[in-house]
Amino acid sequence: MLQNIRVVLVNTSHPGNIGGAARAMKNMGLSRLVLVQPLDFPAADASARASGADDVLSNAIVVDSLEQALVGCSMAIGTSARERSIPWPLLDPRECASKTVERAAAGDEIALVFGREHAGLTNDELQRCHFHVHIPSNPDFSSLNLAAAVQVLSYEVRMAWLAAQGEAGGEQKQDVAASRNGELATLDEMELFYDHLEKTLVDIGFLDPEKPRHLMPRLRRLYGRSEVDRTEMSILRGILTETQKVARGEPYKRKG
Repeated sequence: MLQNIRVVLVNTSHPGNIGGAARAMKNMGLSRLVLVQPLDFPAADASARASGADDVLSNAIVVDSLEQALVGCSMAIGTSARERSIPWPLLDPRECASKTVERAAAGDEIALVFGREHAGLTNDELQRCHFHVHIPSNPDFSSLNLAAAVQVLSYEVRMAWLAAQGEAGGEQKQDVAASRNGELATLDEMELFYDHLEKTLVDIGFLDPEKPRHLMPRLRRLYGRSEVDRTEMSILRGILTETQKVARGEPYKRKG
């Protein structure tokens, strides 16, 4: 189950924080680390702070974008320390862990996404996530070290995982699997859908690319919380394709 969970660090500037995150992960049984354009990696400081979690570092995958880091995932949860202009479904660390373990037990690939030390995740990056998680620290001293944040969420994931082990007969996995019609669409498949959706909305005049306002972020939020499976995705993409044909003036042909 834990092998279905990846920790994603975006543009980490201090290699020591990468090592500290790797140590926190290994402490709690997590091993899949993905680094998006780290400033300095591999590095001696990362190995020193890992304190024996060198296997996590050596197996870390380095990619050029968050989009690449999320390939194959069907759910991403992004860490956010402040309110955003468009409120996103928000979880506390315990809720985050429960949802992560539940979905991982059902065979889904999950990403826990952490942002830059100085600025966190951008709005665009957070909009690629289904949920945001906020660690309720002291409001008078709320800045949390990156490795410490990874430790908090990794700990909660382990506690949720240990609790799940006590459930007889794999009931949790069976319940989650039974609640859906099929395999969920992955985040990379959802990105292709969002691109198709945006182009279609422009084609029919519903979206003005010069004044997009917050239409696409709101639609991302809507579909993100809907847990679209691959069959549903095929239907949605088919609807968009036929809509584009009508917008181009092609004759409509009823299916079936």
